[in-house]
Amino acid sequence: MQRIEIDGIQLETAHIPGPPGRAPLLFLHEGLGSVAMWPQRGRHWPQELCAATGRAGWLYSRRGYGQSDPVADVRGAPRHDGAWHIGRHEPDYMHIEAQRVLPRLLQGLGIERPVLIGHSDGATIALLHASQHPVSACVAIAPHVWVEDVALQAITAARDLYLASAATDTDGKGLRQRLARYHADVDNAFWQWNDVWLSPAFRAFDIRPDCRRIQAPLLAVQGGGDEYGTLEQLREIAKAAPHARTVAIPHCGHSPHRDQPDALTAAIAPFLSVLP
Repeated sequence: MQRIEIDGIQLETAHIPGPPGRAPLLFLHEGLGSVAMWPQRGRHWPQELCAATGRAGWLYSRRGYGQSDPVADVRGAPRHDGAWHIGRHEPDYMHIEAQRVLPRLLQGLGIERPVLIGHSDGATIALLHASQHPVSACVAIAPHVWVEDVALQAITAARDLYLASAATDTDGKGLRQRLARYHADVDNAFWQWNDVWLSPAFRAFDIRPDCRRIQAPLLAVQGGGDEYGTLEQLREIAKAAPHARTVAIPHCGHSPHRDQPDALTAAIAPFLSVLP
């Protein structure tokens, strides 16, 4: 693990070495993810994808996740502090990450025109960044381009599980206890995601107009059994960005890199093989 400071905020990063001369992969985690959560079930999928594509890779934990600095007053009243959004997230939190934080991170890492590999919230952030900044390619895995009822139902269920595990879990197998293995402040990580998604203001979240501005090569991938979104997400991306390729992976839920890692690599590697 390495750390990088942006505007006084320490972010956790990790580097996967690879051959020079090709655009590196930058992995953007899900709403409850972190650097340490990418490896699962005995496999380190980012390392596998870097090896399969002959590229180096970078991972980082967004503020409030993993070992990165927490968000102050994550359940408090919204307030602003210069370059960083402090307190309870508002519906533009992924726009802020994509347009304000990510460019500074890339500059700090010395990366130009990365290949973005985003999952869930990370996929949405990747799409938003690619809509305004130069990238070599964008791979959006289980993206959210607008809010579906199925997503809110799943996120509500996650909240109920989290609260129940916080109150009654004694064997360390509840949702809160499992997440605590990966986050320095697990409540910070959970509530900054859950609260904003279930807020009334977030129902209007819609980045389909942003997707129309994406010119870089674009691949959108989703599991056929994704509990957080339907395949309409892929169809809407294809409408907004007709050059996009879309892949639906059968027998797969919201996390293809865990449920079907080989199928996911098989979808991404050929797509990247023709790119610098």
